[in-house]
Amino acid sequence: MKKYNFNAGPSILPRVAIEETAKAVLDFNGIGLSILEISHRTKDFENVLNEAVSLFKEILSIPEGYSVVFLGGGASLQFCMVPFNLLNKKAAYLNTGTWANKALKEAKYFGEVVEVASSKDKNYCYIPKEYSIPQDADYFHITTNNTIFGTEIRKDLDVNIPLVADMSSDIFSRPVDISKYALIYGGAQKNLAPAGLTFVIVKDEILGKVERSIPTMLNYKTHIENNSMFNTPPVLPIYTAMQTLRWLKNLGGVAAMEKINLEKAKLLYDEIDRNRLFVGTANTEDRSIMNICFVMKEEYKDLEESFMNYAKSQGMVGIKGHRSVGGFRASCYNALPLESVQALVDCMRSFEKNN
Repeated sequence: MKKYNFNAGPSILPRVAIEETAKAVLDFNGIGLSILEISHRTKDFENVLNEAVSLFKEILSIPEGYSVVFLGGGASLQFCMVPFNLLNKKAAYLNTGTWANKALKEAKYFGEVVEVASSKDKNYCYIPKEYSIPQDADYFHITTNNTIFGTEIRKDLDVNIPLVADMSSDIFSRPVDISKYALIYGGAQKNLAPAGLTFVIVKDEILGKVERSIPTMLNYKTHIENNSMFNTPPVLPIYTAMQTLRWLKNLGGVAAMEKINLEKAKLLYDEIDRNRLFVGTANTEDRSIMNICFVMKEEYKDLEESFMNYAKSQGMVGIKGHRSVGGFRASCYNALPLESVQALVDCMRSFEKNN
């Protein structure tokens, strides 16, 4: 039976990236060794790392004066590294979900944190619009896509202080004006690579301004100056990231990717809104195109388990909603084909007809 992978992360990757990685695991570049067992200091791997960084900059049109580094520790470590490197006295945070809230809590270890707004009052089903950012803050932190509750900030904000963004789950899904950001970070296990890799895009001039001493491994300058190889980098995920970026470039880059993603999201949201059994959980104007969350309408709650079982029987994988929301979540990351979304829509229509 064909499987349709809607997992929220680790998640679907381009087939070509998986196949090329599998080849490299057996024999990397025809050298007779697996990429799993070579030194990261070899010329072969340095070429991979350099190409991955080059493609990163090209596809996102990253201006001069920014560095791209690959780290470990996931976005969760960045919750600590960002304030360690940037928070001198005060930082501002927008609380739009579980991960935004965790980032905010970590920052409190390093200085004053102002929560400028929160959507927690309605279980994070919307993005706050009216708020004031303290102009004396060292930076303003946002989480652009809310994987658990299905909301997304799909525009680049104009702010007068350094803007920091966690883009773990929507990087490369749309064009981004990098010049509006001081730092962007994210775990790679949604739109880029297997788990174990973290990317950071940082404006060089914002570093070195805090008064505290920063441990070597937690200092962005360490990794910039050593080209992401101060210590052993996550070799295999970087190789897969390079293959994913090649695939994305061949597809037409982020502008082409956004068109595809919008088509997928429209197909599924239209069905959610049409189907008498289901209802979306996020405010319409703030709906994510990456993580589409929906539940059974109140009068059909007793059918939830039946639909889950039916969807699994039709090959749907990973559509169970997060426990914070319940219901269902279809993660429609870049590598998910339109065919998979159509299969889920057909499944929903079939279930409606039979019930």
